[in-house]
Amino acid sequence: MSKTPREIFESYLYAGTMTRNADALAENFTADGVFEAPLMPAGAAFPKRLVGREEIRSAMAAYYAQPVNDDRSPNLEKSGYVLHTTSDPDVFIAEIDTVFDGDAVDTSVSLVQIFRIRDGKIARLRDYFAPELMS
Repeated sequence: MSKTPREIFESYLYAGTMTRNADALAENFTADGVFEAPLMPAGAAFPKRLVGREEIRSAMAAYYAQPVNDDRSPNLEKSGYVLHTTSDPDVFIAEIDTVFDGDAVDTSVSLVQIFRIRDGKIARLRDYFAPELMS
């Protein structure tokens, strides 16, 4: 039985954002999967483009091993997402609003991810977010 877009998205979200588990994240991708963050500048700590499950695994493990400059954590009750299906059954879009609790004011971060899937795995993910969020 094939995975639904929601199952694929939630597995990806849990592996990456919630647990920062590079092995689990990489397993969400096809062997030749592509992970892109097109808005990232060259030389940024967060990878701009990764090709293949093993490159995704090693690059994201290195990224996750870096010290976190921010002790904020997302407020899951205030955060949310909407998945949009398309006329292509292998493509869906995630519209995400993440809220981080602040001392005086909450911070909201919005982003869009475009998923192309094959056989229940991510064949290509384009992640559009403000690059300064990852520094």
